Amino acid sequence: MGGVDAIVFTGGVGENRTDIREYICRQLSYLGAKIDYDLNRVTRGKEVLLSTPDATVKVAVIPTDEEFMIAADTLEILLKL
Repeated sequence: MGGVDAIVFTGGVGENRTDIREYICRQLSYLGAKIDYDLNRVTRGKEVLLSTPDATVKVAVIPTDEEFMIAADTLEILLKL
């Protein structure tokens, strides 16, 4: 890939499993992913930028609402009938 610009954690595991995020970011540190571990440990289900100022790869948590998206897509399909 030649590198990455950002790593985004989302969904149930990405939003809530601080240990998984920490493990993944430690494994990807060679890419330039560095996170604030204290901030990571208190962040669950909130949108936040976890990367440190000196990181070359942005790391973020972005919550999702899968149920809403399914409902919105279903409504859009039904309105086209």
